[in-house]
Amino acid sequence: MNDLDLKINAHFGGLVVRKDLVKEVKGNAIVPTFVLEYLLGQYCASDDEETIRSGIDTVKEILARHYVHRNEANLTRATIKEKGHHKVIDKIAVTLNDKKDVYEAQFANLGLKEVLVDSDTIKAHPKLLVNGVWCIAELEYEPSEDKKISPWILESLKPIQLSSFDMDLYLEQRQRFSTDEWIDLLIQSIGFNPEHFSKRGKLFQLLRLVPFCERNYNLIELGPKGTGKSHIYSEFSPHGMLLSGGEVTVAKLFVNNSTGRIGLVGYWDTVAFDEFAGKGKKADKALVDILKGYMANKTFSRGIETLGAEASLAYVGNTQHTVPYMLKHTDLFDELPEKYRDSAFLDRLYYYIPGWEVDIIRGEMFSSGYGFVVDYLAEVLRSFRDHDFSDRIAKHFTLATDLSTRDRDGIRKTFSGLMKILHPTGEATKEEMEEILRFSLEGRKRVKDQMIRIDKTFTPVHFGYKDNSSGKDVLVTTLEEREYPKHYHRDGGVPKELVEQTGSPTETVEDNKETVVEKTVTSAPKLKEQQLMYEEDQKGISYDMLFGPYLVCATEITITDPYIRSFYQIRNMMEFLETVVKFKAPEDEVKVHLITRADDFESQKQQENLDRVIEMVQSAGVVFTWEFDQSQTIHARHIITDTGWKIDLDRGLDIFQKYEMNDALSLANRLQEYRQCKKFQVTYMKLEA
Repeated sequence: MNDLDLKINAHFGGLVVRKDLVKEVKGNAIVPTFVLEYLLGQYCASDDEETIRSGIDTVKEILARHYVHRNEANLTRATIKEKGHHKVIDKIAVTLNDKKDVYEAQFANLGLKEVLVDSDTIKAHPKLLVNGVWCIAELEYEPSEDKKISPWILESLKPIQLSSFDMDLYLEQRQRFSTDEWIDLLIQSIGFNPEHFSKRGKLFQLLRLVPFCERNYNLIELGPKGTGKSHIYSEFSPHGMLLSGGEVTVAKLFVNNSTGRIGLVGYWDTVAFDEFAGKGKKADKALVDILKGYMANKTFSRGIETLGAEASLAYVGNTQHTVPYMLKHTDLFDELPEKYRDSAFLDRLYYYIPGWEVDIIRGEMFSSGYGFVVDYLAEVLRSFRDHDFSDRIAKHFTLATDLSTRDRDGIRKTFSGLMKILHPTGEATKEEMEEILRFSLEGRKRVKDQMIRIDKTFTPVHFGYKDNSSGKDVLVTTLEEREYPKHYHRDGGVPKELVEQTGSPTETVEDNKETVVEKTVTSAPKLKEQQLMYEEDQKGISYDMLFGPYLVCATEITITDPYIRSFYQIRNMMEFLETVVKFKAPEDEVKVHLITRADDFESQKQQENLDRVIEMVQSAGVVFTWEFDQSQTIHARHIITDTGWKIDLDRGLDIFQKYEMNDALSLANRLQEYRQCKKFQVTYMKLEA
């Protein structure tokens, strides 16, 4: 254990677990993380390796004996019948059978229905009535001569969640950690290795927790695939519900008028809409309208009756385009269904997490250190829903006067939530509070600025604050605003304040990119039909020089190369795509399609690596696709662009001699110009229109 792990165990013994153990015990059991960590917390809450090993064996045995696999449901039912009773771990949902006036349980994996449940159990655990709860349940089998009576009896039921915790202990022990140590503890608690995240990246991960500790908090996160957007809402807390597909009915979410039963917002602390984005998705106007009312007023109507609820709402979805592309052509809400691209709906969102700033999750990013048992942290956050830390802002800062009421509400609630997570005692330094305040302003600003694009009736707002002690006004900008000011402010000039804050308006990503491309193009071969020959051991050659000028303005590129198989060949492919990125404008998108042959021995690994390339380049505006030549007979190697150029390559992309790819300090590893070449030739031909 490192120093932080030792400190965590010293002050939170029995409440933490080693995070890599979850994968070790999970196997093929489709069980939420909080269920596994509940069991690990019972048997592996120790820093003693022998105790941990023994605990893992116990947890594995419990899962093997009691977790119900769907394909073994018949065997489990038979076990209960033969033994008369048996404990199972399963997700249990309960419905009211009003014809029989009884509650009946349904076991998701076991496949049982109509299992009688007494009213006291429902009163103690009302969430059983909404989408189900993971439980440890003891079932009995007592056949009856009356065939109408179910032989299955629910003897006892225990939801898998923490029963109690000591808040005073939590607050007391927080004082023993520095802010950076505490942030790392929280990052490890949600399963990630803090060494792989910047401070800003860590804050984005923790911001996903705000809906769990703030009532009626409305959050949206849009970004590329694979960044773990829905993980927190599906795995982290027994008080959160993830709705797959992003489509839900009014009755399921709010209230069923025919039965009078309240929906998900009445039972869960957080309801998240997964896969929320998608222009082609249908959206029920009635649902959008009732969502707008609920997000604004925390209430919804059922006929003549008005009901209230406290559930926070989180919307997560994937973007299809890069940030500069969206800023130039549409807006950052581009992927939402049309009915949700409504300024009245968007104005009720308190924060927009820029998913494009969150790294795609890789295997090495998962933690093997210690963190809170997630159910423990979930209960702590839930208890903070009764507190409000937003008044701490006024101690040092005053929000800009032209911010709207909804702007202020969003900023204050985000600030309050992050304070609860990072500084649960409510005490922090002025510098720490300022960092949280700037972070809170930025997320709301991202929402408001895009609303102004969509609805011209909204006017630009000064997002900033005044330092009470110095009287200085501070402007807050978003990262994409500083990176792409011309596209961000496409309808007018770059604001004077932004120029003063970031420097000359010409010193932008776009202009620097244009300078690099122009410099490379002018120093490279002229665009003409020609054949170039290169000798063995020659240096000074790069893809930028060979291909870059011929890729300028191309929007579709097809590469045919049967030898993109081994890792070094796929790395060559990746380096070619880097050249594509260098020679395109940041706001443009380029489609690159590869036709290659399947490896005779490592085809599966080849496919995995090519799919990995897709993930790596999507954030740079390159849409990479690939296919195997079905005939498996292609031999020619060439590149064809939609601008009319064909580049024949006698060696394909494999033009470099072997070099040390694992030496990060080697110039040959980092710069193609320092590698020795094989003998090869390149032919450039202009295709007829």
